[in-house]
Amino acid sequence: MHQQASWLELPDVVRARRRTLRTLIVAQVLGTLGIGAAPSIGVLLAEQVTASETWAGIARSSTTVGAALIAFPLGALAARRGRAHALTLAWSLAAAGAVALVAAAATGSTPLLVLGMLCTGAGTAAGLQSRFAATDLAEPADRGRSLALVVWVGTLGAVVGPNLGVPGESVESWFGLAPLSGAFAISAVLLAATALTLRLGLRPDPLLLAQRHTAADPEQAGRGGRPLPGRAGIASALRQVRSVPAAAFALTALVLAHVAMVSVMTMTPVHLSHHGHGVSVVGLTISLHVVGMFALSPVVGALADRLGRVPVILAGQAVLLVAAAVNFLGAGSTVAVAVGLFVLGLGWSVVTVPAATLLSESVPARSRPLVQGTGDALMNAAAAVGAIVSGPMLALVGFPGLAVVSALCVVPVLGLALRRPGRPGPRGTRRRR
Repeated sequence: MHQQASWLELPDVVRARRRTLRTLIVAQVLGTLGIGAAPSIGVLLAEQVTASETWAGIARSSTTVGAALIAFPLGALAARRGRAHALTLAWSLAAAGAVALVAAAATGSTPLLVLGMLCTGAGTAAGLQSRFAATDLAEPADRGRSLALVVWVGTLGAVVGPNLGVPGESVESWFGLAPLSGAFAISAVLLAATALTLRLGLRPDPLLLAQRHTAADPEQAGRGGRPLPGRAGIASALRQVRSVPAAAFALTALVLAHVAMVSVMTMTPVHLSHHGHGVSVVGLTISLHVVGMFALSPVVGALADRLGRVPVILAGQAVLLVAAAVNFLGAGSTVAVAVGLFVLGLGWSVVTVPAATLLSESVPARSRPLVQGTGDALMNAAAAVGAIVSGPMLALVGFPGLAVVSALCVVPVLGLALRRPGRPGPRGTRRRR
């Protein structure tokens, strides 16, 4: 048995791997269901409270800003105290944010709305970092599939979540809550349950267990130079990423795919509402988008492990361009917008699954939580800018203009790929027996 895989096949590690995946599966379903109302009902609530399309976009972008602000501290906390501690804290903040949104709907308070959106962003960050937790104990040849599995199991919650407005109306009627707040009352309960599931289920902590083993096995430290110190900052993490071409390429693809997706998806509910559609059509459209994001991720992960990370990332750029074309040409058609949003979600998946795997495996093992947190922070920071700009852009150039923005996000990634002639993407490491 090759030394590289020896500790991964120890009985206690195998048991911990299975327990970790089971826990992450349950938590990801609950968590994505809990935060699923934000992309659909959250935008409408923001427009109701602020009475302004532009301010609604800014308020909605607070979720992305919150995810960006907490992503790196979450990674740093995981590096020091483990995944369970970091993820439990993040989902608890998201639950508190849902409560704040219920209060914002009742009082019409913009500060409470922004605070609730910011805290809800912690759930987005936790959901993203949960996919990395699935790879902490994964064998190298299965990293793409393990990461994709956690992404995929969130499909159920993420598809149903945007439609919480319908049962939310019943909750509003039963408890006398303000319009559009019932969905977030349901969210608060689900997000609290997510935090509790992770706190109790991630034992032993997968990251701490992996760190104990990799510290004793230098061959497992990974590529990309010396590991970052435990309290390194974003600047140090970025320097390490820039020193590794594969990591730099992966990070660029991650960030721009997220911008392409968020800039269009954020304003789709508003665009549809302008065409006379209510929460049912909006929820269904966002649900189709989420199906595209998550449903085929196991296939994407398997392809990334078999064909290589970079080829699959480049295939994702082509899918993003198709989505942009559909949204540009069919902006006036509800069916075309729904199809475009589905393809956009699929493109996001085909890029982010292999790119996240490539980013993680390109740096030393002990640096991974910090680099992962940096990647998620930059993804959400860039997407927050896109979300903020998307409101004024919708008013200025309409939905077709947002489609053009999403297409432009592909250009830098293709440029980096063209500067790598004859260099195929790293394949998933095969098992050595």
